[in-house]
Amino acid sequence: MENGNNANTSPEEAHRRPAFGWAARDTSGVLSPFDFSRRKNGENDVTIKILYCGICHSDLHCIKNEWHNAIYPIVPGHEIVGVVTEVGGKVGGFKVGDHAGVGCMVNSCRSCHECERHLENSCPGMVLTYNATDVDGTITYGGYSDSVVVDEHFVVRFPAGMPLDRGAPLLCAGITVYSPMKRFGFDVPGKHLGVVGLGGLGHVAVKFGKAFGAKVTVISTSPSKKEEAIERLGADAFLVSKDPDQMKAAMGSMDGIINTVSAFHDIVPLLSLLKTHGTMVMVGAPEKPLQVPIFCLIGGGRCLAGSNIGGIKETQEMIDFAAEHNVAADIELISMDYVNKAIERLAKTDVRYRFVIDIGNTLHAA
Repeated sequence: MENGNNANTSPEEAHRRPAFGWAARDTSGVLSPFDFSRRKNGENDVTIKILYCGICHSDLHCIKNEWHNAIYPIVPGHEIVGVVTEVGGKVGGFKVGDHAGVGCMVNSCRSCHECERHLENSCPGMVLTYNATDVDGTITYGGYSDSVVVDEHFVVRFPAGMPLDRGAPLLCAGITVYSPMKRFGFDVPGKHLGVVGLGGLGHVAVKFGKAFGAKVTVISTSPSKKEEAIERLGADAFLVSKDPDQMKAAMGSMDGIINTVSAFHDIVPLLSLLKTHGTMVMVGAPEKPLQVPIFCLIGGGRCLAGSNIGGIKETQEMIDFAAEHNVAADIELISMDYVNKAIERLAKTDVRYRFVIDIGNTLHAA
């Protein structure tokens, strides 16, 4: 079986379900209406009517081909939430009417060592939700569209009480910060966690840190964000990284740091904030290589690590934890026809803190 359909079925035969969305056609990144098709719902598939889709910074990189891997036309979006409208005969975990989500991936080999450990995000055959080639040779299209058909294994159940619009960004931003917090032991009450950057990832990291019972310090170049970090998001402290006196006073005070910054920056002063054997985890992706003098790591036995989303089992765990602890993204809900303006604002970091497209109410076929 491939993607829930018979392996002998040609892609042309399988992809007969009309779909509609907005796509970028070239490196301008400008999005416009786009008719395409989804595969028919297979026996292992779940079809979701999309209600909301978050706008991730990855969407901006992809539609402008900044990562040099664009497959145009691109229908972006990997923070997808909606309602189940059809399930295959072998689907046991979902029924019509359920609220469900799809994150950054829609397939993997399901048999390698990583998949067996529920780390589908590290599978060499992992298939991204958009701008990727699926196992049947077709190109994947994301959530800036009216519907999606996905193998049950890669669908996340949304618990009752989780707001669908504010929950959508957790399928990327949420798991991106939750996974390293769990893996590196930052989820222990009383730990001192630093969060570098207060954007789409950073504000969710603050919320998860507080839900875990950690002491959370936001580290930012912008003093103007102090009140927002402490009064609105609940951080315990705020550190201006450009202030040498503040940085010196905080040296060696943090058990771990989640670094969410995607712009080039000097990480040496940040490493000095760690306690002996502390770890800084990079979840932002600067375009230019960062310089790391080795003695910054040797001294104090500090670690510099990276993390990339999480597996499906952990993503479900994250959503359930978020629902239980009232963790959700702070969003600006927009209409589909505002998406190009939103992309422009995102490039200028002019959003607090995540754009979410109201697909269900504002996406209309031409």
